[in-house]
Amino acid sequence: MTDLFDGFEIAGPARQPLAPGAVLLRGFAQPHETELLAAIEAITAQAPFRRMITPGGHQMSVAMTNCGSVGWVTDRSGYRYDACDPDTGRPWPAMPPLLRQLAEQAANEAGFAAFAPDACLINCYEPGAKMSLHQDRDERDIGAPIVSVSLGLPATFLFGGLKRSDKTQRYQLAHGDVVVWGGPARLAFHGVGPLAGGEHARLGRRRINLTFRRAQ
Repeated sequence: MTDLFDGFEIAGPARQPLAPGAVLLRGFAQPHETELLAAIEAITAQAPFRRMITPGGHQMSVAMTNCGSVGWVTDRSGYRYDACDPDTGRPWPAMPPLLRQLAEQAANEAGFAAFAPDACLINCYEPGAKMSLHQDRDERDIGAPIVSVSLGLPATFLFGGLKRSDKTQRYQLAHGDVVVWGGPARLAFHGVGPLAGGEHARLGRRRINLTFRRAQ
């Protein structure tokens, strides 16, 4: 089945349930990689990737930027959402309609209707970079799901339970895969294992991850 809206066409995905409220949509974003990569290039021209500092003073191995009405940031004062890029003092780039529509359609496909993301955190992984287990809980509205889009090199996605000590499952995410989690899985611990080396045809030695949230 194919949906067409506002000139944006999405092919029906292969669904892989991960847990109640969590679904992996294999290849969901792949048909539109060219448009997505062009949008990311335009965003990063205005707000380049940077490796932020955690409240504990550690530099993250993953480089980040944002688009949307607010962006997720971290520094010695804590984790938070901010309307302005702290590096430039200017508002974050607007979220392109293409990205918003992709997130809305993926959420709908996973069973979460009327998702309206206002923030997109864009992560850039290079070989060796990783993301430790964590919960996405800085958002005011945790009733809305998280939509995570993978582009570039494959990555090992870790998905656990509501406690850090819960057992985690490992899933290999390929270019174009999208994971959506919400409802009973909204505060599940998750992370990304160290990125292996390799060369992707479009992104070289990188993995780009788009994480859409309803922050406000």
